[in-house]
Parts: sequence; C-alpha cells; structure tokens
Amino acid sequence: MPESLRPDLRSVKYFFLSDGWTTGRVWEFGGLWNELAWQRKPIMKKLGLCIKEATEQLWLYQVEDDVLMVEVLAEDTTATPIGQVVLKRLITADQVIEKLCSSDAAMTTQLELAALNQLQDGSN
Repeated sequence: MPESLRPDLRSVKYFFLSDGWTTGRVWEFGGLWNELAWQRKPIMKKLGLCIKEATEQLWLYQVEDDVLMVEVLAEDTTATPIGQVVLKRLITADQVIEKLCSSDAAMTTQLELAALNQLQDGSN
C-alpha cells in the first residue's frame, strides 16, 4: 500500500476526555462514519497521557485526520442522562503539547513518555 494511503502515517488529531466517559459515534466529512465504505473502524486510541484539572483526570485520545467529530457518552448509565455530547473541536499535536506544558499536573509514566516523544516527533 502506498505510504500516502496508510492510515497510520496520515496526520492525526487529538482530544481530552474525562474519566467516566467513553466514545460513541464518529463523524467524517461525508457524515456518520460508514465502516462498510471505509472497510474499517476509525482509528482512535487512548494514549497513556493525562492531565488533572480540578478534580478530573483528562485522558488524551488520538484520532485519524478524517475524523471530524466524536460523540462521548457517560459510562454511568444509572445517573440522570445529560443528553448528547459531541466533540466538534479536535486539536493538533502542537495544541496538545501546549496544554500538557501549561498543566500543573501533567501525569506520565515511563511507558507514556514514549507516546509523548512520538507526539512531539509528529508535530515537526
């Protein structure tokens, strides 16, 4: 497969998601992600980096560039539902690095440092 078509080599976007929340549906340019048309699920992974803001831990997620919006859902289904939440503003690697550097409580482990280095290499 040509390198330009490999999903793992294309540019990526990021978002932070609080503990207790999970991802749901995904949208791309043509609308809701269509696994039959794409012949795969969207590339989305939770990285091992998080920041602490107030009482929340916000985990960093990486998604492929074709993703425009991500629905997020509360994992606790017994609580009163708050409705649909869709992340429409995904951020770049430079914005992630800025957020991590400005956070008083950025938390990483040795394993996650490799992910951070990969993130920094991808932003150059």
